[in-house]
Amino acid sequence: MWGAAVALAAVGVLSYLVMASLSDGAANIARTAAAAAAPASAPQVSTPAPTGTPTPTPTPTPTPSASVPEASPSPTTTPPTSTTAAAAGRIAPGTTYEGDATHYEAADGNGACLFGPSDDMMIAAMNETDYETSKACGAYVLVRAANGASVTVRITNVCPLPCAPGQLDLSKQAFAELADPVLGRIPITWSLLSPGAADTISIRYKDGSSQWWCGIQVIDHRNPVAKLEVDTGSGWRTLPRAEYNYFLAEDGSGCGGAIRITDIYGERLTINALPVRADVVQPTGVQFGQH
Repeated sequence: MWGAAVALAAVGVLSYLVMASLSDGAANIARTAAAAAAPASAPQVSTPAPTGTPTPTPTPTPTPSASVPEASPSPTTTPPTSTTAAAAGRIAPGTTYEGDATHYEAADGNGACLFGPSDDMMIAAMNETDYETSKACGAYVLVRAANGASVTVRITNVCPLPCAPGQLDLSKQAFAELADPVLGRIPITWSLLSPGAADTISIRYKDGSSQWWCGIQVIDHRNPVAKLEVDTGSGWRTLPRAEYNYFLAEDGSGCGGAIRITDIYGERLTINALPVRADVVQPTGVQFGQH
């Protein structure tokens, strides 16, 4: 009886061990299957820190609030690509521009270029775009109308918006050489001139000029002025040009020294030192060559 009980107990223990083994095997099989079914994770790659100067992030270009159309040259004329064209800016020799002509009451002939009153009323105001911060001041342009009439005018003023690129606002007297002023607006073409007859160049220091601050203006130049330099005693210094057509030495350096002026064709004239006499026209006896 006792032996039978022991035998039954041994059989039970053996059965338990077999079942536990089967259970562990099933669990291992389940874990293996789950691992095979799961997507493999990407390996972790260690990226070394960059050395040297990092590449800068490009700065986005701001979008202009409004686009301004460019002046269109005549299809039969190719603008020059020489250094002359670069010095000339928007108004280049050998280029024909298209636009409209309007007219205004020019009064005594003075304007934004501050040349002063004039007896010659064959003058015009250049649109603000082509005026280019007074770079057009003093330029002579030949204006042609569709009816074949033409007139030569000197730029003495600026025509602000809504004057469009290519547009000229002529004195009423100059407009009358092309058409009846009652028309108000006519299509034109125009191009830069280098006139044959011209006075010699004069220099004027702006009112308020002294050895500590001065503005210098070039008057009666045959060709547009591209650059003005002054002798500072230690070298030539290029002065910036204000929109009212004076070259400024705001710290006084070069005021009263020799002056060097260059036209858009690259001709350079040197003028001996002139006294700083505010608002006085001082002749130089020199002039740019004709082109």
